[in-house]
Amino acid sequence: MTMNIRTIFLSLLAVTSIATNRVNAQLASTSTGIISFFSSTPVEDIQAQSGKVLGVVNLQTREVAFNVANTTFEFPNKLMQEHFNEKYMESEKYPNSTFKGKINEAIDLTKDGEYKVTVTGKLNIHGVEQERTIPGTITVKDGLVSIVSDFKVKVADHRIEIPKLVVAKIAEEIAVKLDVKLAPKR
Repeated sequence: MTMNIRTIFLSLLAVTSIATNRVNAQLASTSTGIISFFSSTPVEDIQAQSGKVLGVVNLQTREVAFNVANTTFEFPNKLMQEHFNEKYMESEKYPNSTFKGKINEAIDLTKDGEYKVTVTGKLNIHGVEQERTIPGTITVKDGLVSIVSDFKVKVADHRIEIPKLVVAKIAEEIAVKLDVKLAPKR
């Protein structure tokens, strides 16, 4: 883990721990979660994936936090990757995309089961924070917490400018998928 990613991850853990006001908070975390996105238009499909999502869930308070460095997204086409970072996401100026929120349903994340949930919080992409409620499924089995979520992000909501020359190649709404497995931190 690079120093920058480690610092961000430790900050996420600290924020979640402080929010509980308890030293013995039960946390589950990952540094290898997967997030992918897909843009489909009649002209072109664009997809990318990162296997370096940092995430933490407080099992007592149901607070969650996720972070991905924008430069960790990998594309099948390296030119697309370069354009994504330089022209659209401006990754040097806005290096990370984040989500911090709380699971709305009163579920016990210390007990095995599969739970359909919604999480309300702040999604920050391209330096623009939006209040969002995102659906997902949480599976708890033998102390491991898995979270899967599929949701859409409107490019305009985060002030990501698409040049007119390529506007037909990039969808107005991007399909995002999060798939993480978190292990307890004791």
